[in-house]
Amino acid sequence: MCHIRSDSTDKTFDPDPNLVVGFETSDDAGVYRLSDDLALVQTVDFFTPIVDDPYAFGQIAAANALSDVYAMGGRPLTAMNIACFPCAAGMDVLARILEGGRDKLREAGVVLVGGHTVTDNEPKYGLSVTGLIDPRNVITNSGAKPGDLLILTKPLGTGILTTAFKFDKVSEGDLAEAVSFMRALNKAASTAMVKVGVNACTDITGFGLLGHSCEAALASGVTFVIRAARVPVMSRVDDLASEGILPGGARQNQEYFARWVHFDDDVPQYKRAVLFDPETSGGLLISVPEGTAQRLMDALAELGVERASVIGEVIPGRRHGPSVRVLAS
Repeated sequence: MCHIRSDSTDKTFDPDPNLVVGFETSDDAGVYRLSDDLALVQTVDFFTPIVDDPYAFGQIAAANALSDVYAMGGRPLTAMNIACFPCAAGMDVLARILEGGRDKLREAGVVLVGGHTVTDNEPKYGLSVTGLIDPRNVITNSGAKPGDLLILTKPLGTGILTTAFKFDKVSEGDLAEAVSFMRALNKAASTAMVKVGVNACTDITGFGLLGHSCEAALASGVTFVIRAARVPVMSRVDDLASEGILPGGARQNQEYFARWVHFDDDVPQYKRAVLFDPETSGGLLISVPEGTAQRLMDALAELGVERASVIGEVIPGRRHGPSVRVLAS
């Protein structure tokens, strides 16, 4: 994993007054205003297979791409396939990947309007997604405020479990939990936070919980306090991490974001790795006023989001202090 965003390589674009959210704060999607009460939300994401089943891979890739729009509080409307595929692998495999993506879009109520495929030596699949939002109600990663509580809506561990599966350290049954969470849309979590009202949100993907927490804390000018014991993880993840079974991205995340993260001495090394685990189609990390947090937890439960947890709080930022502080409990 290379820590360069595709939106960070060129800062020379002319400013546009209708660009509500661009790339300045490393947010999840771009937002472009069409009128006083209507804006487009735009995002794109694709990656190589992380599971063997092509249909499941298609579902996961679609859920992952849609998540960026949900994180902004938007409603995804249309999508376009992006696929890279080796012809020698067989068109039936590609067909199953695309079927998985199509079915997940149908579940989300999103219209597939086309796409583009190129020949490549390694399969890759994802989508470009366009959604709608009221530009006055955009939820960004830069609105967290001191006194907020931090709520995570899915457990961590997809990177560790899929890596362990590749090396025959876990069975398909062990991997099933990760596949289930990766397939799950963040639609219900987004609906709940829009209904209740929150200050900030980001989805947890390749930079891990701590990487995306750093981005949100820096953008908001605050410090996130993460309580490691409260962070939900999938079965076997802690044990695998303690054995050193980690994706390369976890180590790269830790190296890159170390300058902004302070761990208390009693946080175990394996737990630090889990918190940096690169997630695929992870949950939403929501910063919500303390007085509203229970209402949000109740709304999440009512909509079927079963593993949401309060994992920390927001405190004022310090000029020379860390953006994220991790406590053991």
